[in-house]
Amino acid sequence: MVSRNEIKEFLASRRARITPQQAGLPAYGGNRRVPGLRREEVAMLAGMSVDYYVRLERGNLAGASEAVLDSLARALQLDEAERDHLWDLARAANTTSQKRRRAPQQQTQVPPNVQRILDSMTDAPAFVRNSRLDLIAANRLGFALYAPLFTDGRKPPVNMARFKFLDPRGREFFGRHWEESMNNTVALLRTEAGRNPHDKGLTDLIGELVTRSEDFRTAWARHSVRLHYSGLKHFHHPVVGDLTLAFDAMQLPAQPSLSLTAMSARPGSPDEDTLKLLASWAATDEALPRGESVSFLP
Repeated sequence: MVSRNEIKEFLASRRARITPQQAGLPAYGGNRRVPGLRREEVAMLAGMSVDYYVRLERGNLAGASEAVLDSLARALQLDEAERDHLWDLARAANTTSQKRRRAPQQQTQVPPNVQRILDSMTDAPAFVRNSRLDLIAANRLGFALYAPLFTDGRKPPVNMARFKFLDPRGREFFGRHWEESMNNTVALLRTEAGRNPHDKGLTDLIGELVTRSEDFRTAWARHSVRLHYSGLKHFHHPVVGDLTLAFDAMQLPAQPSLSLTAMSARPGSPDEDTLKLLASWAATDEALPRGESVSFLP
């Protein structure tokens, strides 16, 4: 079950970031004791009593209707990812221990047809990951791009969050964009934790990162969530140097816990030349993992 503290901290953090001016409210005087909206202001914006909103922010979403959640999302100016997260928290809060949904069982292999799709993408780095950010399969260029994750003879699965926060090479690999990448990773894990609060493997991973990484612990406390379907990824590759690639990620309909990410460089850009150099290196390096169906963490 999602803890009340999780709900409380999420709602309080969203309330704290909105000023009265942003909410279209008059701000009388300059001596406000809270950084954002007061509870009574959120209640007014959401069209509910102050007592009821206080109950919600204390972590009691049990019985909250769709209309209440929608009103709360509007009052707190939640984006799409935050709205989904609020719904996930409410769904968990309204699920009894007897009726709670078991975490979806992770598959044990990448289907051969998915690997064939990866291998057919010869000019674009591509990989498949699961919802815990385990990189479980890739094409040749994808393995070359993420080569630092596979040093010392390591084979998939390799958890990208563990590499980013616990491996000294993680910060170097993402270069000057490491903080942006770090925040994206934490937001993805926070989103997944709300969606699947009973996934023990995910809970164990988050617990390990909170315990061992001050950076993760600080970012986790912000309660940021996000959808991550397209954008730019920045790398500082140990062989070819700095590289910026556009990415698109898509969920695999037959394997909903898996997503396939493909990347490309802007035509005619220095990044395209760097990607070609990476492809030349990948064609000759025998230490890289091969594209084949592999097991991943249960």
